[in-house]
Amino acid sequence: MENNNKLLPTLALGLLILMLAWSSAFRVDQRKYAMVFQFGEVTKVVDKPGLYFRAPLLENVRYFDKRILTIDAEEPDRFQTQEKKNVLVDSFIKWRIANVEKFFKTFRGQESVAADRLRQIVYGGLRDEIGKLTVAEIISGRRSSVIESLMARTNAEVAEYGVQVVDVRLKRVDFPANISGAVYDRMQAERKRVANELRSEGSAEAEKIRADADRQREVILAQAYKQAQEVKGEGDAKAAGIYAEAYNQNPEFYSFYRSLEAYKQSFRNKSDVMVLDPSSDFFKYLKNPGKGASK
Repeated sequence: MENNNKLLPTLALGLLILMLAWSSAFRVDQRKYAMVFQFGEVTKVVDKPGLYFRAPLLENVRYFDKRILTIDAEEPDRFQTQEKKNVLVDSFIKWRIANVEKFFKTFRGQESVAADRLRQIVYGGLRDEIGKLTVAEIISGRRSSVIESLMARTNAEVAEYGVQVVDVRLKRVDFPANISGAVYDRMQAERKRVANELRSEGSAEAEKIRADADRQREVILAQAYKQAQEVKGEGDAKAAGIYAEAYNQNPEFYSFYRSLEAYKQSFRNKSDVMVLDPSSDFFKYLKNPGKGASK
């Protein structure tokens, strides 16, 4: 009994030490920041995951999200363009806590308060940026430049709050129902005007190409005709030379050969009719082939 009485205090002391050690340990997840407070004052900031210890009963720990958070508009906001036209913009904001100590001092660690402040800053900047653009510029692809300018301006302003805007996106840009029809009609008319201008330019260019092609065709045909006539003239000259040479060698045979060619061409068709004097030289080789030369 005496040994048991001595063992009980030791066990109680060990249990108390174990409970104090358990209560002093805290674990930090990789997705969280941890801030250690003592009597309401920050004593330590932990931004790396692992197992840590605090003074039991004297210090307490609060956790803050490291992940990227989203502020999504409940409904589209109305902005005014450079042309004083109203547009409805549906957007969302991606942000994160960059410096947890500044974040806590500015917003007392409340994400909802930080989100409301960020929404006011971003939407104010978005109103200024959209006010510099026309409706056509917003719709046709100037959004990226708007977002870049807006993020640079916003992050410069919120850096002292310990937060960072990671991204801003315009999900949809629309018009109020009372003006959307007129805007679309005007845009359609503008597109038609541009299309007609392009068609006119294309037609003029096509006529120019056709005229140039016709001119080149005439030049090519004229050059070809000229070359053909030159070749034909050279051929006729050579043929005349050959005929003259043949005639000089045997005039009688040449005359006979030429008469045969004339007969062949004259009596090509059975329906051909010729009216000639029978005593004409044309028939001399038919009437007397052997004495054609004497006549």
